[in-house]
Formats: sequence, structure tokens, C-alpha cells
Amino acid sequence: MSKAYWVAHVDVHDPETYARYREANAAAFAKYGARFLIRGGAQEQMEGHCRARTVVIEFPSLQAARDCYHSPEYQAAKAIRDPVSEGDLIIVEGYEGG
Repeated sequence: MSKAYWVAHVDVHDPETYARYREANAAAFAKYGARFLIRGGAQEQMEGHCRARTVVIEFPSLQAARDCYHSPEYQAAKAIRDPVSEGDLIIVEGYEGG
């Protein structure tokens, strides 16, 4: 079974409130086995367009990634995030090829 990833690009307009979102999302991420690979570190845009913050979260499976997003725990955290940020989020299945 392939792992799956959330890849998010976010512009944050209110860092204090966004910090509350980060606290609130911890329960959902723990429940679905999420692991942060990238969490807003320094980045250098080489091509195209991007937002100020990039986040990559690994999940044990595509279903776990989907279930986490749709979970009541994550949706409650998302309700905190939505008014104070703009972003793009995709869920993508990992590659197991050689």
C-alpha cells in the first residue's frame, strides 16, 4: 500500500489565530497517523507561482489522508484556519516504483 501526502501552500494573514489552528489539528493528525515532512521551512521558488508557506504531511495510506481531511476533528481545526489564511491543498498518492 502506498503512502499518501497532503501538499499545502498557504498564505497566513493572522499568525496568532493560525497558531490555534496548528494546535487544533494535532488530534486529527495523531488519529490518522500523519507525520510532518515539511512544515513552513525556508523555501526558494524556482519556477511558477507559490505561496509563502509550504507544508507536506505524510499519511500511511491514501484512505487515511482522505479520512483525516473529512474527519470532524480536522474540519473543526479548518474552521479556525479558513478566515485567517488562503491556501491550496492537494492529496497525492506516493510512488512505490523503482
